[in-house]
Amino acid sequence: MSDQRFQALSTSTNYHDEKIVLACPQTFMNRSGLAVRHLVEYYKPEIRNIMIVHDDIDLDVGRIKIIPGGGAGGHHGIESVIYHLGTNGFNRTKIGIGRPRYNEPIEGFVLNPLYDDQKKTMKDVLHVVIQGLKSFILDGVEAAMNNFNSLTMRKKEVER
Repeated sequence: MSDQRFQALSTSTNYHDEKIVLACPQTFMNRSGLAVRHLVEYYKPEIRNIMIVHDDIDLDVGRIKIIPGGGAGGHHGIESVIYHLGTNGFNRTKIGIGRPRYNEPIEGFVLNPLYDDQKKTMKDVLHVVIQGLKSFILDGVEAAMNNFNSLTMRKKEVER
């Protein structure tokens, strides 16, 4: 459901006796930290219980990487979250989107659809991300990292 208080599409539920809030900011990406801050102020989770899922051009399509804390790595959405929360101590699930093949500008590349040969792989990746999030909720970030960071679902991509 859309909630103007949060500037996000969000819902909450219980999963294995844990309250879970899922949210998708409806701000511009470089202002997504504002939506996250509103959600954190309302629900008051411990920072170590927050998982931000985002794209990462430094990971190949077919890879995910779950990490606790860290820098923004040039990702403007993560920069915004760090700024608005005043900490980088939240967890992240990075979903690899790879780099442009055809010298497209990065800004355009990340906003455009995937290349056709990557779409099936990304669908598979998203199913694995869901399993990784379940692992994070039930067993913590270390277990999720150990179980999911070594997986690669990429099929052979078209050569440049």
